[in-house]
Amino acid sequence: MTTAGPFQKIKHVFVLMLENRSLDHMLGFSGITGKDAVDGTNTKINGLTGNETNSGLQVSQPADWAMPADPCHEFQCVVEQHCGAGANYPHGGPYPPINNSGFVSNYTNNGGAANPGEIMKGYSPSQLPVLNALASEFAVCDGWFSSMPGPTWPNRFFVQAASSAGLDHSPTNAEIAKWFIFGLGFQNGTVFDRLSKASKKWHIYRGDEFPISLAFKGVHFLANTSPLRHFKDQVQSATHPYPYDYTFIEPSYGNIFGNYKGGTSQHPLDNVVCGEWLIKNVYEWIRNSPLWNDSLLIVTWDEHGGFYDHMPPGSAASPGDNSMTSPLNQNGFTFTKYGVRVPAVVVSPLIPQNLIDHRIYDHSSVPATLESLWGLNPLTQRDTQANGVGKLVTLANPRLTPATLPAPATSGGQCPFPAPPGPEAAPFAEKVARPAESPDDGNLPGFLFLARKVDSELSAVGQSLLPVEHKMSQPALEAAVDARYKSSHASRGSAALYLEQIRKKARAAEAMME
Repeated sequence: MTTAGPFQKIKHVFVLMLENRSLDHMLGFSGITGKDAVDGTNTKINGLTGNETNSGLQVSQPADWAMPADPCHEFQCVVEQHCGAGANYPHGGPYPPINNSGFVSNYTNNGGAANPGEIMKGYSPSQLPVLNALASEFAVCDGWFSSMPGPTWPNRFFVQAASSAGLDHSPTNAEIAKWFIFGLGFQNGTVFDRLSKASKKWHIYRGDEFPISLAFKGVHFLANTSPLRHFKDQVQSATHPYPYDYTFIEPSYGNIFGNYKGGTSQHPLDNVVCGEWLIKNVYEWIRNSPLWNDSLLIVTWDEHGGFYDHMPPGSAASPGDNSMTSPLNQNGFTFTKYGVRVPAVVVSPLIPQNLIDHRIYDHSSVPATLESLWGLNPLTQRDTQANGVGKLVTLANPRLTPATLPAPATSGGQCPFPAPPGPEAAPFAEKVARPAESPDDGNLPGFLFLARKVDSELSAVGQSLLPVEHKMSQPALEAAVDARYKSSHASRGSAALYLEQIRKKARAAEAMME
């Protein structure tokens, strides 16, 4: 059912999702005050007092521009962070009692022993001027939780499907090959499916060649994604009206073989300032476009990245699909508990200035918002029960808003596009940590899968351009694609060569289309 009132003036919804940061880590020391989004009374963001401790270590500021070690945020690590050292999740639940006492112990046991207090640090407002300005000008949501207590991939799936299809961990090469080598399908489809059925157009802008949204079945590299470098011109064009109703924006993930440096995702090992440049530019491109007066932008982060947050997550609605019986459900997770809280800012000229929203949200609030706006049917029980952000849109007419945001901090080193002065980085050879080891680790299997999907699509396009006598049969073509993909599993070094090969292939295809 659609919602009446000012919210119906929204014609374009944009979502920018960054990586791996908790709310307390990013905004806990912000001290933002404003008006309660529900009753208009004076209120303050639910951040840090400065007295919170974990294993005897107190929260502190400032935080480092990049972490010395990557905090763990896989399912069992989050159980320890939530429930304390020695806690375990029994297969099939219930989730152990949460007291948020295990962040330091988990970080210490996963590479952070030299500086365990790093996990308790939060940024000062002067370190993140872009995020603080945006959160103070529009609506900051201090009750936005990641959708499940675990890593990147399942949480990003919830944004578009209100489910992770049962995935509760970072997928392995074997799982991908067995269950979703051609794209992950969902029992009830995705919001992309709902939008297409309703004749609403959608698109994904990507910071690099391997956006995680490409993992969904039915999302195609050439038709449904574009390089982020095209976004400004397309959204601001006066001669070619912007065609998309829903736009999802992914950052560049940087060097995925070691330190994630050179990206804009705000991965803990990379320079947080580079993500500030991304937020600033995305906002300003939309703000200074013909679309601004009827646009809504949501900026959020996929999960907490292992960083401390003081607010315990509450109970969540299980999606009610096949998540519990899925072979991808490694831990027997019931999906009835949110993950750790993450920052979220909702932006529109139809939102009053300086709101603080204490209501509960999760990533399923994105499809819930689209469903409310355009009368789409819900996907699962999670988005059926989720709060959408439409209630924040209450102004009858657009208000004055800043045309620009403050410049990001200058510490942390040079950032890639969209930070000035530079053009988008040229294809680069990945610097590989531990090149002889197996690539079946962390996010790497997922990115290899995305590369295979890109290779399959572009190889088919290439074949279509050949004379009939030179064309391969479809089975032979897929066999060649699969052989290249499987060769990447030999080692991290071979995986790096494979990704670089497909990256260059993708950029060549993009150049032909421009």
